[in-house]
Amino acid sequence: MLTTDIKSKIDKIWNTFWSGGISNPLSVIEQISFLLFIKRLDDIHTAKEKKANRLNKPIEEPIFAAGQENLRWSRFKEFEAEEMFKTVSTEVFPFIKNLHGGEDTAYSRHMKDAIFMIPTPSLLERVVEQISDVPMEDRDTKGDLYEYMLSKLTTAGTNGQFRTPRHIIKMMVELMQPKPEDTICDPACGTAGFLVASGEYLREQHPNLFHNEALKQHFNEKLFNGFDFDSTMLRVASMNLMLHGIENPAIERRDALANSAADIADAFTLILANPPFKGSLDEETVAKDLLRTVKTKKTELLFIALMLRLLKPGGRCAVIVPDGVLFGSSKAHLDLRKTLVEGHKLEAMISMPSGVFRPYAGVSTGILIFTKTNSGGTDHVWFYDMHADGYSLDDKRNPIEANDIPDVLARWQQRNPATDTDRTAKAFCVPLQEIRDNKYDLSINRYKQVEHEEVEYEPPQAIIARLEALEQEIAAELAELKGMVG
Repeated sequence: MLTTDIKSKIDKIWNTFWSGGISNPLSVIEQISFLLFIKRLDDIHTAKEKKANRLNKPIEEPIFAAGQENLRWSRFKEFEAEEMFKTVSTEVFPFIKNLHGGEDTAYSRHMKDAIFMIPTPSLLERVVEQISDVPMEDRDTKGDLYEYMLSKLTTAGTNGQFRTPRHIIKMMVELMQPKPEDTICDPACGTAGFLVASGEYLREQHPNLFHNEALKQHFNEKLFNGFDFDSTMLRVASMNLMLHGIENPAIERRDALANSAADIADAFTLILANPPFKGSLDEETVAKDLLRTVKTKKTELLFIALMLRLLKPGGRCAVIVPDGVLFGSSKAHLDLRKTLVEGHKLEAMISMPSGVFRPYAGVSTGILIFTKTNSGGTDHVWFYDMHADGYSLDDKRNPIEANDIPDVLARWQQRNPATDTDRTAKAFCVPLQEIRDNKYDLSINRYKQVEHEEVEYEPPQAIIARLEALEQEIAAELAELKGMVG
């Protein structure tokens, strides 16, 4: 958790960029990402140096070669402003752009079009000094710091994109419990929040995976996969993952719904996503196999069809959807819900309060959890009626005590169709046939029973008598007031 002091230091860096002429929030984050990455490279090299000195051996796989000492953060931060600017813009930045030496990696592809945008030596000097003053010794602090920066993207982006709150991402990851052998994908990855949180979960729950060379390589190269069509977002996502210790994540530039992206199928064991809800697409550009699953132009439906294609049989998915997906009455809505329920194993629908995505949007959403089977398997669907997420549901989103997330996680682990039958409770199971009878409606209000407290009212005669007494009292006071004014 970031302290108030660290947050104020980040705010200061942010304001320095704005006053220095870089006002686009995404550009600010991108430039800070570059500088944090440059600093991290020096930290890694320093750790390698210390290990080599302890063992009295040469440095293993050094970041900086002989003659490149001036490219290290700890060296150039001591330079005068003009020399620092020249070194960073003409040597350090090209160095990180070509870090993988021409290899065809996600990092090198996304960095190809990267631009060093800091315009003046004085701005670079101030920012380097301020970043050096921020403690970033451990990965948790770096993650919190990066998340705090991303929280400054306070408006929805184009095409219905908006940032998923970190605690909601963490909840979804804990619901799905990724394994070291998984291959995880977010087909609308944005800044890679779901992939980062999955990596942190695996580090905490499976620390021994790094003692297995095959699992370690899988973790660094194949476990984390993300698609997006915004090149700046892909650079930020790559930096975010690498700052969290994932060396070569498979982050690709793809319009996931397009014909051009139709070559990937049956590829992943776990999908975690909050895809954009941007209305309708031009049907001509949508992959034909998705249209065969669900005949629609609506992105929120097409993305679920896409996830069914991307998952391997037996693969699992947790996806945030707008409420319309749950109860929409169009043929496309009905067909998609029927496909999930009858063609695969729909396991859960968690209803979230409408303020979860403020200040970006007030849309009501739910989380669908399902397993791809291609042969059905749904017998009951577990519903949870979530009222609070630990923050106020207004634009300020201040921390509060009310928080259903621990209860969601606990009840998910203990769910039992035989006992979860109380429809007035927060969590309950609904049998398959009842869902069929309700045209595959998945909105929680269709099945939840609301308990109304019985209220006892006074007899009408008693109420009338009290009203008459009040009128007499008012009349007496008015008479007294008239006497006082003459």
